[in-house]
Amino acid sequence: MDSKGAVSTDKYIKALMDISHAINSDLYLEEILKLIVMVTAQVTGVQICSLWLIEENDGRPRLRLKATQTIEPAYVKDRVLNISEGVVGYVAAEKLPLIIKDVLSEPRFKEKDMARSLGLKSLASVPLLHDERVIGVLNCFTSEPHDFTDVEVNLITTVANQAAVAIYNSELVIKTKVIQEELETRKLVERAKEAMMQRSRIDADEAYRRLQKKSMDSRKSMRSIAEAILLSEELY
Repeated sequence: MDSKGAVSTDKYIKALMDISHAINSDLYLEEILKLIVMVTAQVTGVQICSLWLIEENDGRPRLRLKATQTIEPAYVKDRVLNISEGVVGYVAAEKLPLIIKDVLSEPRFKEKDMARSLGLKSLASVPLLHDERVIGVLNCFTSEPHDFTDVEVNLITTVANQAAVAIYNSELVIKTKVIQEELETRKLVERAKEAMMQRSRIDADEAYRRLQKKSMDSRKSMRSIAEAILLSEELY
């Protein structure tokens, strides 16, 4: 490998290290995704790098643009695609990268007017995979016709896989917090029920029914009602 290639490889390694550091930091997911597309665009020299994520709405998975480093209004507008729709949908459905030399001559590419206005030529589109599950798609557009090298495709694929890890970890943290909150709520409700049973000499079913009624009448959560009851017990 010549000196130019060595420098490029060093840049790629540094980029992957920067992204890895971000994934393991305390940054919010939106900030991590923004950093991923910015670093990828800087290192590869592409004009636009964008990241799409799969969202579940009414049981129908769709792809939504979530992060890009460009500020072009024609590109950053809210955009949604169905699975299998366009290049992004194809890559998500097939779980395979798609390299396109000229997006204007590619039948799967649906946004040709936007590509003409922004001067987009070639595209490398790769899936975000975690344990064979598709989470989204990473796109890299060039402003000149470009043959993506194996090194470039490998970098983009590695970045996509790291992004998938970040998203999976974020989802896992959210699910863990939800489970913890549910368990804590159950404990508080049980304690409130016991307090009501002792104070009003009622059984567990009646105590729970009264908790539910208070919650509905006040339009407050069961947790809020339970906390209020326990607080009133402490005051006696």
